[in-house]
Amino acid sequence: MTESTHAALELLNQEFFEVQNTVDPLSATLLGITGYDALLPDPSRDGATRGAVRFQALEDRLGELNLDEMSNADQVNAAVLGRLAWGARTDLEEGIWEADAAAEGYASPHAMVFMCMPAARANDETSARAYLTRLEGLGGYFDALTTRYRQSHEDGRHSTAVGINRALDQLRGHLELSLDVDTLANPLVAEGVNAELFLSQSRALVADVVRPAIDRLCQYLAHDMLPVARDDDHVGICWIEGGESSYRKAVRRHTTTDLSPDEIHAIGLERLEGLQAQWSELGQRVLQESDVPTILARLREDRSLRFTTSQEIVTIVTNALQRAESARDGWFTHYDIAECVIEEIHPIEAKSAALAHYRPPAQDGSRPGAHCVLTTDPQDRFTYEYEALAFHESTPGHHLQIALAQTLDTLPTYRRFLDAQVCGFVEGWGLYSEGLADEMGLYSSDLARLGMLSFDALRACRLVVDTGMHHLGWSRQRAVDFMWNNTATTASNVANEIDRYIGWPGQALAYMIGRREIERLRSVATRELGAKFDVRSFHAAVLENGAVPLDVLESVVTKWIDQRRSLPNSATPANN
Repeated sequence: MTESTHAALELLNQEFFEVQNTVDPLSATLLGITGYDALLPDPSRDGATRGAVRFQALEDRLGELNLDEMSNADQVNAAVLGRLAWGARTDLEEGIWEADAAAEGYASPHAMVFMCMPAARANDETSARAYLTRLEGLGGYFDALTTRYRQSHEDGRHSTAVGINRALDQLRGHLELSLDVDTLANPLVAEGVNAELFLSQSRALVADVVRPAIDRLCQYLAHDMLPVARDDDHVGICWIEGGESSYRKAVRRHTTTDLSPDEIHAIGLERLEGLQAQWSELGQRVLQESDVPTILARLREDRSLRFTTSQEIVTIVTNALQRAESARDGWFTHYDIAECVIEEIHPIEAKSAALAHYRPPAQDGSRPGAHCVLTTDPQDRFTYEYEALAFHESTPGHHLQIALAQTLDTLPTYRRFLDAQVCGFVEGWGLYSEGLADEMGLYSSDLARLGMLSFDALRACRLVVDTGMHHLGWSRQRAVDFMWNNTATTASNVANEIDRYIGWPGQALAYMIGRREIERLRSVATRELGAKFDVRSFHAAVLENGAVPLDVLESVVTKWIDQRRSLPNSATPANN
């Protein structure tokens, strides 16, 4: 390796971090990266072009470097950088969101505001000023969204009616909040900041600048876009000009593989077929039923399997997290990472929120990681689902993986703060963790394990219905019916899931594709290493390089297998 090649890659790593977080500073706030909290993205078409040009320049310079002159670590860095720069550029160039109005965080620019801005805190006067600066800019930001939708509308790239209505529900819900509970107007304020003055300023900006712009966006969505929106028979992105190509790129972006939509569709069907025997075996043990449709109906219809209070949900996930933390060191190297807490999702986001999501800790230690959980309408939530959710979102899932990544000082800074950019790895690890929790003995009952199985089926269904709608042209109802017939979740949750996939093409594929690859690599390692296989060491190999594209993960694990194989037998600890 030449020093000049290493230095050139180091410079690209640093520049990518800066470009990524100035182009998308809302995600920087959500990921806990300091220094960007005063900024907003530029959602205009010109802004997207400028951002894409910056990423393309990084790709071009990366392509000029000689991989053969790099160390193994630098080769991994170069592979990750190349994939991420391509993905960020492609997102900006395709602009799928402008023809797919929605209410999903990450997929919808307006939803990103509501998801990311409450993660910022006024810890001192500097961060307080940054927050107010960003808040003042939101008026122009929402007006730019209106302009972007108008341009897409004029080009004949119409959004779906279901997505527009979900966006309107979310936007109008925020307009209806009183200012003293509005999440944009009331960030957390630390001691040392004049809270009374700061909150009076933030509330005034929301009232005088932000809300009028949100209202203008609502008016355009309702009066101009909704009358010509794509109906429920044409919800897939394949129904708009250029949509088929955009979807293929989204599939590659979210799965970090070169699998085609047809291949992924077939994988989903095969996975669902493989779950039938598990449904029958576990259903017989828990419900004394072996017929799968009967098992699904029992799980949906038995009111004793629902919560009665929101506090019961909080208790279930809190206890699950505590069990996982107690068992963690038996399956992983001991890591000193940030704490994970349980937070309830704000009721105004409940209509469009998934059952749970994870928010990373802040880089400066000012906030912990958080398993954010949906607790509204507890009588509609299943008791058996929330343990698997907890293991996915907290430990051993997202919290362990993402909080650990922040501590990996040997990695380039940008690689320590990755989330949706490498969805196949991040969501694959989360789903892998649901099954790993079963190996760890963390589920409190066989009923809770049925919840794990239900989520397995849900993620397999995602492969079928996402490709079905966006590639094969399925109607919304066909997708709803398919998921209803193959999972135990409620009708309302099925509808919410399908509508989420409509608004975020391709992302739902990441979970099962990522888990499938991690499981495959573990099977390969177990077979090739025999007595030298150690699950703690395998997990370290997967996690201690941070989140990486799945093809890069394969090369990392392959090198780890070669290293383990060369160890003397006396140097390998006993397996778990």
